[in-house]
Amino acid sequence: MYTIMGVTGKVGGAAARDLLNHGSRLRVVVRDQVKGDAWAERGCEVAVADLHDSKALTTAFEGAEGVFVMLPPIFDPAPGFREAKAMIATLYEALQAGQPGKIVALSTIGAEAANPNLLNQLGLLERCLSGLSRPVTFLRAAWFMENAAGDVAAAKEKSVIDSYLQPVERPVSMVSAVDVGRAVSSLLREQWTGVRVEELEAHQRVSPKAIATAFSKSLGKSVSVEAVPRDQWESIFRAQGMTNPAPRIQMIDGFNQGWIDFQDQGSGSRKGDVTIDEAIAALVKEG
Repeated sequence: MYTIMGVTGKVGGAAARDLLNHGSRLRVVVRDQVKGDAWAERGCEVAVADLHDSKALTTAFEGAEGVFVMLPPIFDPAPGFREAKAMIATLYEALQAGQPGKIVALSTIGAEAANPNLLNQLGLLERCLSGLSRPVTFLRAAWFMENAAGDVAAAKEKSVIDSYLQPVERPVSMVSAVDVGRAVSSLLREQWTGVRVEELEAHQRVSPKAIATAFSKSLGKSVSVEAVPRDQWESIFRAQGMTNPAPRIQMIDGFNQGWIDFQDQGSGSRKGDVTIDEAIAALVKEG
């Protein structure tokens, strides 16, 4: 049996569906029993737990051949990443007590970056879980193609999307959440020892301009992309309700300046199959 966190999201849901397609038995972790009903109907065991309850998480992990764990995204963290540190401590405690056979943890491109930025949270996760006495794989996923979900309305209504990734012609390592979920499924079905890192990106890197082109294809009209001036980022993020936008800005700078990237530009990374055209088409259909 495998235990899967995050099944109500894109990655965890894709991982669970792929494992079920391979005939695996699953225990899914949800924060609300009602959200587990659909999975129970598919034959899954449902565990109600979250990253604030180590005892409930321990129970969810006990007896599992392997587990998939992840932190919820925190785009506006408190200084010092207090929220992430607390959840990482809870997760470590539950994994140590639950003693699953192996662990796949969702990490990110740039988790090892020394420069201060938003992705340092996943670096903290990697350093902590590396101390477990279980086989651990950190799946470092590229920039999610599905981050473009926030651009669907603008593409439909204004035929223009904004980009913080710049210059807009420059390709960036990206991947679909669907491929991340499939990779989680594959990794859990593998055997290994110790701690390892696996990088994951699409076969082709994607520029913001390519995202606009994908919207054009999906919507059947011309969609362009405009770079948001760097000196406006902080005021925009604060207007959106952020109180500590610096880590997010630092992260975007890291992508734009190239110090957030895979080793050897991903030459040894796993490759996902979903293209940016397919990912954008799915977002447009959902939106």
